[in-house]
Amino acid sequence: MTDARSSCRVALDFTWRNSEQLQGDFVAGVKALKAEDSDKNIAVTGSVSVVRGLLAAGLLDELRLLVHPIVLGRGLRLFEDGPGPFPLKLVQAQTFTTGVMDLLYAPADVPDASNRK
Repeated sequence: MTDARSSCRVALDFTWRNSEQLQGDFVAGVKALKAEDSDKNIAVTGSVSVVRGLLAAGLLDELRLLVHPIVLGRGLRLFEDGPGPFPLKLVQAQTFTTGVMDLLYAPADVPDASNRK
């Protein structure tokens, strides 16, 4: 059975089973979850701020982006000014008949620059 953990700035009232709210710093909470059972997947949907925080903390194993063929000209940016860069490698790509692209990335193995001569 899947457990659900939620990170929110306000207290939440859960009505579904196997659900709880992460208390305190969500990055520390995710680190604890990964240490608790590294075989389970942790998925994040619909939270730009959580994805930014996990990416900056090096806790994302995969990043799935759905790119839609429209430019809105406004809205939140997923990658804003801040820490980085975060080198990624494309693992999988699929284009749907609607033109939407499903892109799956993983952290790229980047050679340590201090070892170069």
